[in-house]
Amino acid sequence: MSVPDRGAGHDAALRDVTASRPVNPEGALVLFSGGQDSTACLAWALERFDTVETIGFDYGQRHRIELSQRPVIRDGLGRLKKSWQARLGPDHVLALPSLAAISETSLTRDMAMEATASGLPNTFVPGRNILFLTYAAALGWRRGLQVLVGGMCETDFSGYPDCRNDTIQVLARALSLGLDRPVAIETPLMWLTKAETWALAETLGGQPLVDLIVAETVTCYQGDRTKAHAWGTGCGQCPACELRRKGWEEWHSAKI
Repeated sequence: MSVPDRGAGHDAALRDVTASRPVNPEGALVLFSGGQDSTACLAWALERFDTVETIGFDYGQRHRIELSQRPVIRDGLGRLKKSWQARLGPDHVLALPSLAAISETSLTRDMAMEATASGLPNTFVPGRNILFLTYAAALGWRRGLQVLVGGMCETDFSGYPDCRNDTIQVLARALSLGLDRPVAIETPLMWLTKAETWALAETLGGQPLVDLIVAETVTCYQGDRTKAHAWGTGCGQCPACELRRKGWEEWHSAKI
């Protein structure tokens, strides 16, 4: 896994996320949207936990085509490794229409994607990750799953405040207190660039996993699966497509 050198702290985080470990006998619940990042996280969890369940959310997103790709990707992951197939548990999809109702954003409205006066892009859905993790923790309580896995990242990202590590870890503490039992939130991509996320996928599942991500995952905010690129399908213009393309190109350049 060839990656740029960004200091000892980054290197330690990279070693941790790629390290081979004994399978954890406990289970994990992965926030799985059907995108590149959550697919990489699902593969990461399947390598590390004995039982892995998935949860997705229908919140009126413009790119809700991602939801229809989730079972396709789950099936594809199961075919890549017998151990993954054995560990992959039930899938859950929760409808959260109220999130779209209260969000005036370009992910939940038919409006142009642009920066706002706050400096954040208007693709930011306030409270989205906080709500997702809270609902996931509630489901995990019923399912006996105390580890949540999410694809949040504050390295190559759009600046969303609910993707920051501080937000996630404070939320984990609040959920642990509120549920009166430990809740851990694992974010394997937190300190990785998009190039390193591609490299992580190759480390976890080789070229077949990379091919699955390219062919089936939906990152595009427009939900466009009609335009094919080397890095996958998408409009090629939205912020999510630009990050994905840039990461792909940097990853390939590092491999040469």
